[in-house]
Amino acid sequence: MSAPSNLPLACEQHRRTLLAGAADADAPDARLFATLVAARAGRGDLALLGLSQAQFAALLARHFPRLQPDAIAAPPARITLWNSVHADFVATLSALLLRDADRAVRYDDAACVAAIIAHACLRPDHLWRDLGLDGRDAVSAMLARYFPALAARNVAHLRWKKFLAREIAADLGVPPAPAPGCPGCEDYAHCFPRAQ
Repeated sequence: MSAPSNLPLACEQHRRTLLAGAADADAPDARLFATLVAARAGRGDLALLGLSQAQFAALLARHFPRLQPDAIAAPPARITLWNSVHADFVATLSALLLRDADRAVRYDDAACVAAIIAHACLRPDHLWRDLGLDGRDAVSAMLARYFPALAARNVAHLRWKKFLAREIAADLGVPPAPAPGCPGCEDYAHCFPRAQ
């Protein structure tokens, strides 16, 4: 799908639409999900969130109950990951994140965040950009809120995609490797100098 020519404006318009339909537009979770959904809606690729239609509808109902039914089109369907390496990565990372989900947050919200992060790791940019956030600190705050034990383990302050890929490798007992989207990133040689 082609992206709108004025992408930041399209994303911001979707974000405002979502927040206008929020139960509490100042709630941190509503603001986060508005940003995450708007980043994909503004590009016309909601399926890349990695949420099923049921998850997406439930997310909108929980955080944006006053949203007009046609304001944000539902994703066509969850994307099918034809590459088994990508599918395994997404499943493993989602499970790893959910093991560390904070019990103070809704499990359904943590599951949505886990799916969105895991699918974003398939894309070739810094995680914060792939998520539509405004920087690494926003990713750190999101992970600290939803998965605090995992976030606290990043004591070396690695870039988040690299850290998450290392967590998967440690969990599986295999040598560390880049996340699937890393090789396409402009900083791949910086993060993985031996891979060049």
